Amino acid sequence: MFGLGWPELLLIFVAVLLLFGAKRLPEIASGLGKGIREFKKSVKETTDELKGSLDDAPSSTPTTKVDPPPSSDSNKKSE
Repeated sequence: MFGLGWPELLLIFVAVLLLFGAKRLPEIASGLGKGIREFKKSVKETTDELKGSLDDAPSSTPTTKVDPPPSSDSNKKSE
């Protein structure tokens, strides 16, 4: 996990605890969780929208059948 071991994580936790206090830690964690949830939701909506727009896009090959122009042999027969 980013090269951090238990001693480093414990030191970071103690520093955050000293900076913000025990009462603010649950508020900060809750806000962080809501932010991460909102970010994941927006990423999912964006990818779903992009996939939907790719599915709705017209294909590069035509879907209607086009008859080939008459050959020169058929023109001679009608004359």
